[in-house]
Amino acid sequence: MIYRKLHIIFFTTVTFFLLCVGLQAQTEEQKALETKREQLQKEITDINRLLFAEKKEKGSVLDQMEALDKKMSVRQQLINVTNQQSALLNKQINGNISSISKLRGDLKELKDEYGMMIQKSYQNSSKQSRLMFLLSSENFIQAFKRLQYMKQYADYRREQGQQIVVKTDELTQLNRDLTVQRKEKEKLIAENRKAKAQMMKEMKDQKALLGSIRKNESKYAAAIKKKTQESKQIERQIDKLIRDAIASANKSTGKKALSASKFVLTPEAMLVANSFSANKGKLIWPVEKGIKSQGFGVYSDAVYPGIKHESNGVIITTDQGAKARSIFKGEVIAIMAVPGGNKGVSIKHGNYISTYYNLSELFVKKGDKVSTKTELGTIYTNRFNGQTRLKFYLYEDTSKLNPEEWVYQL
Repeated sequence: MIYRKLHIIFFTTVTFFLLCVGLQAQTEEQKALETKREQLQKEITDINRLLFAEKKEKGSVLDQMEALDKKMSVRQQLINVTNQQSALLNKQINGNISSISKLRGDLKELKDEYGMMIQKSYQNSSKQSRLMFLLSSENFIQAFKRLQYMKQYADYRREQGQQIVVKTDELTQLNRDLTVQRKEKEKLIAENRKAKAQMMKEMKDQKALLGSIRKNESKYAAAIKKKTQESKQIERQIDKLIRDAIASANKSTGKKALSASKFVLTPEAMLVANSFSANKGKLIWPVEKGIKSQGFGVYSDAVYPGIKHESNGVIITTDQGAKARSIFKGEVIAIMAVPGGNKGVSIKHGNYISTYYNLSELFVKKGDKVSTKTELGTIYTNRFNGQTRLKFYLYEDTSKLNPEEWVYQL
């Protein structure tokens, strides 16, 4: 009987241990999802603040469409993360219900067995009964074994009582966890309903915008064409400035370059390049705070998904008066100014170049040495739509890089 009950206690303890390990892993996953959900909620708040600020002029239909498309994309991510959290909580709740049922069964068996032991102990509790049990032994060895058995029985009864207390506490805690988890799930469901309602409203707004665009498709096409031409003009100027800077830097070293499109690196420049490369994925944002409103690479048009656009950098929308800052130590190798446009700065980090465009005011000049977080200039705020946008590009020699792979959480 003792061994059978010990087996039950051992099995229950192991089961509870494995449950705790599983719950710990799920808790870590839940924490990660909660962090992601908070980040997405903050991003939506920033989008509303930076892209949908109430102005006398709402900005072009193109700007509105892109802003709405961005917000809906983040909103969908938020809904997906909330669904993952809800599914994980379901798994935890079901696991707890199963464990509670198992613990209740084990507790009942332990308590029933403990009650029988108490009853038998009471029936045989007199000193005379215990003494007669010992004296009736056939020899000393048998008497010793009987004495040991009585001691073990008493120890086991005490241990079983303690196990009942422990299991009762575990059951109480599981019930508390279950109550908390159910409340969390109800909260998530409510938040998801709210997010979906917002999504429906945004889809309605998007449909209205699409209607206004399709009434005057030529105007929309002209806006797209103008925007594309402006981007191409900026990128061509950046490419030329970088090639000129490479030629000038290589000439100053007195060494023959293997390629006209690559820097000849001095030992000092090599150290800077290696340090920059080692920080891939950990470089700071080129602004103190903001949101990525346009990513790198090919993307679909917000109105006509069949039309593809290409971005060689990223666009970050920030607050009015915000400053662009260097993402790493380096040297200013070029100052650019697009006729009729704004200013830009290119910084050399070994053979890597970071470029910051759409500045209204510059704080640095060509040849200046800068450190990480050095303020380079004030980002221009569009008086028409009130948006403050920095265009940020990253190169290795003349090869375009995806800034999202280099800057932390861009």
